[in-house]
Amino acid sequence: MNRREFITLLGGAAAVWPVAARAQQPERMRRIGVLMGYAESDPEGQASFAAFRGGLQKLGWTEGRNILIDTRWGALDAESRQRFAKELVALQPDLILSANSATTAALLQQTRTIPIIFANVADPVGSGFVASWARPGGNVTGFVLFEPAMAGKWLELLKEIAPRVARVAAVFNPATATYSEYFLNPFKAAAASFAVEAITAPIRDMSELEAVVAAQAREPNGGLIVMPDIFMNVHRAEVTSLAARYHLPSVYPYRFFTEVGGLLSYGNDSADNYLRAATYVDRILNGEKPSELPVQAPVKFELVINLKAAKALGLDVPLHLQQRADEVIE
Repeated sequence: MNRREFITLLGGAAAVWPVAARAQQPERMRRIGVLMGYAESDPEGQASFAAFRGGLQKLGWTEGRNILIDTRWGALDAESRQRFAKELVALQPDLILSANSATTAALLQQTRTIPIIFANVADPVGSGFVASWARPGGNVTGFVLFEPAMAGKWLELLKEIAPRVARVAAVFNPATATYSEYFLNPFKAAAASFAVEAITAPIRDMSELEAVVAAQAREPNGGLIVMPDIFMNVHRAEVTSLAARYHLPSVYPYRFFTEVGGLLSYGNDSADNYLRAATYVDRILNGEKPSELPVQAPVKFELVINLKAAKALGLDVPLHLQQRADEVIE
């Protein structure tokens, strides 16, 4: 081999080696923060988080290979929400998954630049999180719990399963359900159409909830609608036990209330929203902006009836209602 051929060969190899070296380099590790609204021991919170992680894996994001996930659990009180939000923002993740309205508000107090995807928020426009559903406009987008008309549907279902109900209290914790008017106005409108007295019942702890339930039970034909609210979700066993103890027909927003003894639930599959949130994580990590990703409504709903609870209340569940249910708990 002469000198010219050797130099040519050497130059060609130099062009190939960097390409090969780049191909062997590990993928850049991306960092995701997660602020959950449940205790880490809560099975519902774990199911939602598992759905999110599963969605990421299907899209090619694997922990320890190309993503790190920093999670904070149990952001139920304002102090812990603020502390956890501050901790996550300090880690400078590529984006943060937010569980609900309260966690989203806490995160926005800490950052207006890191992308935030909310999994289950009630009223993102009214809460000031986004400019509009179609074009959020800032660093936040995600998925909503329900549209406001759902409050009318809850009342309709309560009347179907307990036709004599004439006074219905809508209960919520104003500290965690800051969006309450989003549902209360449609609830009041629906109550007027059904000739039902609508009672707005804000509560701040379980003792206040028991007082509301007891007041509803003191007079005949009372009923209860539990509004979507992380406080109610976390205390679902106590909430359903109170309704059962006072023999009060009640409707709930999620199936996990009926699974622990509630009468009837109708609402979105919250874990499905976490699964869908993974698609927005993928899009943002691949360069899209949250300001241009539209807020999306839920697509998967569940009607669940607990016949054992109905029997304890002396209610005969209409056959047509049982046939419409996604699940009937015997």
